[in-house]
Amino acid sequence: MTQTIAFIGLGNMGGGMAANQAKAGNRVLAFDLSQAALDRAAAAGCTPVTSVVEAVRDADVVITMLPAGQHVMKVFSEQIIGAAPTSALLLDCSTIDVDTARKVAGLAKDAGYAFADAPVSGGTMAADAGTLAFMVGCDEPAFARIESALEPMSRATFRAGDHGAGQAAKICNNMILGITMLGTCEAIGLAEKLGLDPVKMFD
Repeated sequence: MTQTIAFIGLGNMGGGMAANQAKAGNRVLAFDLSQAALDRAAAAGCTPVTSVVEAVRDADVVITMLPAGQHVMKVFSEQIIGAAPTSALLLDCSTIDVDTARKVAGLAKDAGYAFADAPVSGGTMAADAGTLAFMVGCDEPAFARIESALEPMSRATFRAGDHGAGQAAKICNNMILGITMLGTCEAIGLAEKLGLDPVKMFD
């Protein structure tokens, strides 16, 4: 079923994600502060709009992909909640802190919206390919609807728990990646000290 998707934030990740929503046949109303990002979205089949409020006014689903918690709080509290119809599903795919995710969820729920924090793993290549992994924090009854809305962008979507759990899963995932990277760097450094070709070590 074709849906109207409001997509807010068309950067390195959001641009590819919005394009995949359009590719799936959805009507995508796209907004970003960057004109270049809007132009790329238009070329990918999205409809650029001039404000968040214009994007969300008739949306079935609102998806945000923003830089940090303060941006998420500001956009949701000042421009989405109250402007989007209460029937709209609100999804924040940004990587932010758990506390802010829970605060935004509380504001959304108090206003009558279904909301989820749904950060992603996979990087820009997966965003472009529609093969991201989504870690979702939401009320359990809403998960089937959320999974369906994310499907054009996803290879795997799982419910980590209640609101904030998606962000908790993401930060733990990032911790594992960071430790793995540190260990790899230390191992290559040791290999060089011991006279081992680092390319052979990498292979």
